[in-house]
Amino acid sequence: MKKALIITLALLMVISLAACGQPATAPEGNGGDEESTAYKIGIMTGTVSQNEEEYRMAEQMRAKYGEDMILITTYPDRFMQEQETTITNMMAMAADPDVKAIIMVQSVPGAAAAVDRVREVRPDMLFILGSPQEDQDVIATKGDIVLNTDDLARGEQIAQHAYDLGAKTLVHYTFPRHMSIEFLAVRRDKMKAKAEELGMLFVEADAPDPTGDAGVPGTQQFISEDVPRKIAEYGEDTAMFATNCSMMEPLIRQTIVNGGIFPVQCCPSPYHAMPAALGISVPSDKQGDLDFIIDEIGKKVTEMGASGRVATWPVPVNMLFIEAGVEYARAFLEGETNGRVDKAVLQQKLEEASGQSVQITEYGNTDNYFLFLSDHIIF
Repeated sequence: MKKALIITLALLMVISLAACGQPATAPEGNGGDEESTAYKIGIMTGTVSQNEEEYRMAEQMRAKYGEDMILITTYPDRFMQEQETTITNMMAMAADPDVKAIIMVQSVPGAAAAVDRVREVRPDMLFILGSPQEDQDVIATKGDIVLNTDDLARGEQIAQHAYDLGAKTLVHYTFPRHMSIEFLAVRRDKMKAKAEELGMLFVEADAPDPTGDAGVPGTQQFISEDVPRKIAEYGEDTAMFATNCSMMEPLIRQTIVNGGIFPVQCCPSPYHAMPAALGISVPSDKQGDLDFIIDEIGKKVTEMGASGRVATWPVPVNMLFIEAGVEYARAFLEGETNGRVDKAVLQQKLEEASGQSVQITEYGNTDNYFLFLSDHIIF
C-alpha cells in the first residue's frame, strides 16, 4: 500500500507540473479577463506579380509582430484554375494549432471552399476576408468579418470623378469572369448610367483574363497596346478604368504618356502600381511612408504634364484591410471585443490604421459584411 501511495503521488506531481507548463490559450474574444500568451495569425495574399502592396503589408505585419506571431502564405496567380492550391495553402496554416485567426486579402474565388475546409477541423478559427470576389451573400456566411470597398457606390463616384477631371469618354476594361461578380457588374452598370447622364461616352472594352492561358504578361501586353489606340480614337479627354490589379501598371503608364485621364485604380491606393508605373524609386527608409509616396507621385505627374488628370484614394484599401484585420484579430484573441463581430472595435482599428475618420456600413441585411468608401486625392 505504501509503494502504491508513493507511485500515485508521483504521478499526480508529474501531471500537475505538465499542466503548469502548458501555454495559455487565446480567449474567445468575449470581453473576458483571461490573458493569451500563445497565438498566431495567418495572412494570405496574392503574389507580388498580382498585387505587390498586399504582400508587402503582410511583411510589415510580420516585421512588427515577429515570425513567431505572423505567418504568411499566398494563393497562386492562376487561382481560378488552381483553387485546390489555395485550399491547401490555407489548410497548411490552419494545421498549426496556435494559428487562431486568418486574414485573406484579396478573397479570390476558392476562398469560400478554403474556409469551409478549415472550419471542418478548426471551427474556432476567426476569419477576416477582404475584397471578396465570390457571391457576397455566400461569402458573408463564411467570414466572421468581411471587408470590401463600396463598389455599389463607386460606380457613380468614378463616373462623376472622371467627368470632374475633364473626361468626355470613359473606357471600362474588364473580362467575363469579373462581370460574373455581382458587385463589379452592378458597379459597371451604375458607372455607365452615370456617365451617360453626364453626357460622356461609355466604352466597354474586353481584355484578356490574367488567369487565362496568356497569364498576367498577356493581359499587360494587351493593355499596353490598346490604351494608346483608344486615346488616339477618342481623344485625350478619355478616362481609363480597369477592373483587375495586374492591368494597373501599364494602364497608368500608357494613359499618362498618351495624354489621357486616370481617375482611380480598381483597388484605390497611392501604392497600387503608381510608383512602378511612374518610375519612382522608393528608398528603403521610405518604405511604407505614405506622405513620401504621395509627394513623389505628385512631382512625377507634374513633370509628365498630367497635373489635375491623375487621382487615387488617399488610403491604400487592401493594405488597410490587412493591417486593420491583424489588429482586430489581436483584439479579439486578447478578449477586447464584444464577440466575433464588434463594429465599434473594427471601426477603431480601421481609423488607427488609416489615420483618418472612417465610415463603414453593413451590406444588405448582414451584420458582418462592411463596405468602405473614400474621397479622392488629385495629383
